[in-house]
Amino acid sequence: MLLPTVIAAGIVGLTIGSFLNVVIWRVPRGESVVRPPSHCPGCDREIGPRDNIPVLSWLLLRGRCRHCGIRISVRYPAVELATAVLFAVVAYRIGLVPELPAYLYLTAIGVALAVIDLDHRRLPNALTLPSYVVIGALLTGASAVTGDWWALVRAAIGMTVYYGLLFVLAVAVPRGMGFGDVKLAGVLGMALAWLGWGELLAGFFLGFAYGALVSIALIALGRAGRKSTVPFGPFLVAGALTAVLYGHELAHVYVSATLG
Repeated sequence: MLLPTVIAAGIVGLTIGSFLNVVIWRVPRGESVVRPPSHCPGCDREIGPRDNIPVLSWLLLRGRCRHCGIRISVRYPAVELATAVLFAVVAYRIGLVPELPAYLYLTAIGVALAVIDLDHRRLPNALTLPSYVVIGALLTGASAVTGDWWALVRAAIGMTVYYGLLFVLAVAVPRGMGFGDVKLAGVLGMALAWLGWGELLAGFFLGFAYGALVSIALIALGRAGRKSTVPFGPFLVAGALTAVLYGHELAHVYVSATLG
């Protein structure tokens, strides 16, 4: 039963990844993600269905537009493939359970926000704010099916705590964090705390750990200085997804090592 779920999630992830490429390009520019249909930025020709198959079309076209030959960035199939892999892994770890749609949505919106933050150094409200409603509704539905209403209360507490902590940090150290990160933290806190306190703590600490490690590596390689700023959204997303997948085990290891 699990294998078909994983395969189906991977296929859905490919399709969602293709749509995320549209979101990543258009949302920061204030454009509609629905109209006009996907088109080549070079010749402005509409991309036909046969040239819009995730990953495969890019490979068959050798990374170029069929009509004008302009190069198509490798990032397009990379986003599609990454989304498919993440969807499959999340489905494998969580299983075919009522809360799975919420965490697949979290994965998709996380990929889009991480790439946008790397490109534009901001996390658009158009993606972050509706995620409170979407994930909240999906988790409410999951609690209704499972009867675990405490998980929903825990999610509300986690949302408030994670949002509050990053709000304080953003006010205290404005150069290190923006309020887009604060808004994203609330979404992540809600999703992580629904799973458990261990997942919430793991996501929080892993986000900062990833950010610290990458910053140290960039400084060591001469790619950044001590006063350089690095987009923090991707690290928050990476920490949260790691915690969704392995947060329970990581929290157990930590407690065992510190408290025996």
